[in-house]
Amino acid sequence: MIDVNIQRRVLSGKRAFVLDVQLQSQARRIALFGPSGAGKTLTVQAISGLMRPESGHIRVNGFTLYDAQRAVFLPPQDRKLGYLQQDYGLFPHLTVEQNIGFGLQKGLFNPRRHGLPSTARRWVDAFELQSVLQSYPREISGGQKQRTALARALSVEPRLLLLDEPLSALDAGLRHKMREELAALQAKLQIPTILITHDPEDAVMLADEVHQIRDGRIVGSCHPLELLRHQSSTPSMTLDALKIA
Repeated sequence: MIDVNIQRRVLSGKRAFVLDVQLQSQARRIALFGPSGAGKTLTVQAISGLMRPESGHIRVNGFTLYDAQRAVFLPPQDRKLGYLQQDYGLFPHLTVEQNIGFGLQKGLFNPRRHGLPSTARRWVDAFELQSVLQSYPREISGGQKQRTALARALSVEPRLLLLDEPLSALDAGLRHKMREELAALQAKLQIPTILITHDPEDAVMLADEVHQIRDGRIVGSCHPLELLRHQSSTPSMTLDALKIA
């Protein structure tokens, strides 16, 4: 179960943005759907530990990541979460192998070459990355970059996988292919997933439950197919009146 109840006031120049998100769900695959600036990425950053809320709590399957009242705030490396960022977050000065092993290292030293443990080697084989292990991010394709980032995220054996617009950097053809690959991976792994997206087709393929976020708050929820149907008929419609099917 995902249990998120967080509040945070964020200042940007003279503008104040209030994040006030309550989300409780038993669904294994959740999508946060909304326009740019709605608070999607801030919510995922709070779950991952990259941003600290001012109040509330975050729990994954009963495990507490953050609880303001109990003064609990686990650092990112102790949360055991896989986080696939929009731009994949690969380090340009590290090889594919070193990028995959980065999350498995303690301290600030670069991972050594030829040192991946079996948990990471599993994903190197699964994503067919053997031939590019000694290549740098600038030398590989968009699909290989995404697979490298996924291998890094999954190598920590995460309790939750966070996907922040994972397909937005790809062209249309590769986007369709990687969407299918991600869906197959979700079915195989059975790892809870929170997906950030503004694309209804991503939600249909990669989520079981959609929660629309707008102006820092969850304003409605529905089944992904219902989202696609309403987006097609009334593109400007929000999910305020919709319920999970």
